Amino acid sequence: MDIQSIKNRFGIIGNSPALNYALQVAVQVANTDLTVLIMGESGVGKEAFSMIIHALSNRKHNPFIAVNCGAIPEGTIDSELFGHEKGSFTGAVDSRKGYFETVNGGTIFLDEIGEMPLGTQARLLRVLEAGEYIRVGSSKVQKTDVRVIAATNKDLMQLVQQGKFREDLYYRLSTVPIRVPALHDRKEDIHLLFRKFAADFADKYKTASVQLDEEAKNLLINYPWPGNVRELKNIAEQISVLSQDKNITAKELSRFLQPYSSNRLPALAPGNSHNQDFANEREILYKLFFDMKKDVTELKRLFLEVLQNPSMAPKDASFLNEVKELKSNEGLQPFFMQQPAIQPGAQTQPVLMHNNNNAGHDDIHDHEEVEESLNIMDKEKELIIKALKKHKSKRKDAALDLGISERTLYRKLKEYDIDE
Repeated sequence: MDIQSIKNRFGIIGNSPALNYALQVAVQVANTDLTVLIMGESGVGKEAFSMIIHALSNRKHNPFIAVNCGAIPEGTIDSELFGHEKGSFTGAVDSRKGYFETVNGGTIFLDEIGEMPLGTQARLLRVLEAGEYIRVGSSKVQKTDVRVIAATNKDLMQLVQQGKFREDLYYRLSTVPIRVPALHDRKEDIHLLFRKFAADFADKYKTASVQLDEEAKNLLINYPWPGNVRELKNIAEQISVLSQDKNITAKELSRFLQPYSSNRLPALAPGNSHNQDFANEREILYKLFFDMKKDVTELKRLFLEVLQNPSMAPKDASFLNEVKELKSNEGLQPFFMQQPAIQPGAQTQPVLMHNNNNAGHDDIHDHEEVEESLNIMDKEKELIIKALKKHKSKRKDAALDLGISERTLYRKLKEYDIDE
């Protein structure tokens, strides 16, 4: 069966290479019993792919059930999936079959698999490896023949490293991974989808189909669509119902789109499992370092001006006394005489240097340029040490103060060999 006939049969709109490849993989794996992991952002249509795989498989005449793991409370998900015996917990007035028993011979689609509790993950792993499960409150091992298709909009490997997802289950689920592209990765399909939705809603509500002018089309295509196909469909319905004029301009269309910012900090390359964690750290550190450098540079400039021209200082006796005291006690020397190791790409800043020939004078006239380190790793290590000292080596408080997770702080302590 070719890809176009699959699209026609299941109502798939689009011609992007990424979408065609995902459909091709789904078709090829459908006739096997391999476990499939469908990945993609929220709203891209992951459940539609699971239904395609089931409909093209040898199990197509047997049951298919979709289960949202994030919608079932942690205390009842084991009972929902594997069943329970009478009296196994409060409220268990009768025995109950779970989904793995009722769907025996068919397919179960586990959506949002990343939300599944760790205990339930261990039970699921047993089902995948041996086809066995035990009801809650029972000791009897039961057999099941169910094909599992899982889906997630999260980075499961990152959850593995955070201790929130079992590594063995991850590799067992991702026997065949399918990545469904987001709308911003298939821009050529956005207007096609909108026209299809607009035509469907025009038939539903017995109105004329809306049409977009060129500016509106460009706005539609360049919008990021964080909600993907689901969001696009909702927008098409809103416009079909609420717009009096069916010829939509960019100004009219913008009323229905959520505002978003196109400003972005430099991002790490895709595929790095630590992306989100590092991205949060990086944004905080960039802002902190830039603010620190600005404040330190300004402070140096003010002290230099005051020391070279005391008349510029505020007419505040206490301020002048403090400056004189700092000068007499060499109190400014530790601040202005720091000379860290020169790093590649370091920038020079004016730093005050005492002149031995003018030791008895109030004014300091001579200064020279020295290198100030802007190495991010050195600054990061320094900040971590300061935070630990401030909070008396309490990692949780130090991590909160730094704006990073406790796990990330632990990793940084190891990385920089910091002794608490």
